[in-house]
Amino acid sequence: MRLKGPGRALERDIVAVPRTSPDEVLLEVRACGVCRTDLHVLDGEVRGSRLPVVLGHQIVGVDEATGERLGVPWLGWTCGACRFCRSGRENLCAQARFTGCDIDGGFAAYAVADERFCLPLPEGFGDREAAPLLCAGLIGHRALRMAGDPERLGLYGFGAAAHIVCQVAVHEGRRVFAFTRAGDDAAAAFARSLGAEWAGAAEDRPPEELDAALIFAPVGALVPLALRAVARGGTVVCAGIHMSDIPAFPYADLWGERSLRSVANLTRRDGEEFLRLAPRVPVRTTVTVYPLARAGDALEDLRHGRLSRAAVVVP
Repeated sequence: MRLKGPGRALERDIVAVPRTSPDEVLLEVRACGVCRTDLHVLDGEVRGSRLPVVLGHQIVGVDEATGERLGVPWLGWTCGACRFCRSGRENLCAQARFTGCDIDGGFAAYAVADERFCLPLPEGFGDREAAPLLCAGLIGHRALRMAGDPERLGLYGFGAAAHIVCQVAVHEGRRVFAFTRAGDDAAAAFARSLGAEWAGAAEDRPPEELDAALIFAPVGALVPLALRAVARGGTVVCAGIHMSDIPAFPYADLWGERSLRSVANLTRRDGEEFLRLAPRVPVRTTVTVYPLARAGDALEDLRHGRLSRAAVVVP
């Protein structure tokens, strides 16, 4: 399923099986998670270096040469030589290429990936259940680590990423407070079923001050709300690659040594750490499956808030 221009519907094309270069592997795609970043690429809010492009960056596939099951995340290649790459911050590499944006992704029967950026997948997860770990899980993991060591954790936007990081946080003994769209009782109940002790609307004040908040919804207006919800010394982490503009807010909302941070992509080390942790929790992903031909429907369901769980496309 190819995107041929910003704002255009995905088109189904029949093409030859792609060829590989040195350091690349050819993967038979078994499943590919659907991410809000795919929607940002579709809408032209995040622009890559090529069009047309195959979307999808949470790929579970089988190496045609070895039979090994591998995961392909958003970060698809870095230069390896810049100061960010050399200091373990390859996620900030200015020349980085991203799967499903600069590199054809997994909304396809086959995908090519740089072997150095593929991740071995843990046992105990089916193909469809493993796919959301590769972005929703990894970004949630990085965001949680950037929040420090919070006892009381707020999650704004309870979708694919939040439903995974909620399980991790509860496993680590944290108290989780979930913020959903007003009136979305199903999402609130889902959050409580995963261990959140409170769930309410994003505009609500939690019953206690938070030590940290992770924002997964791409809504800038949530930033002042989250800052007001965290205690002095608390941290707010914006976990999306794109967000609407943050409205002006009084300095008093930030004062008191509150911190506001963003997460930029992920590193291979994040992937290795999280995929070791996930079976120990154990994380259980809840997925809605779409056939490849309905990848566009999955994106629209995500756009309109019709999903409280992870969407996965299968060939």
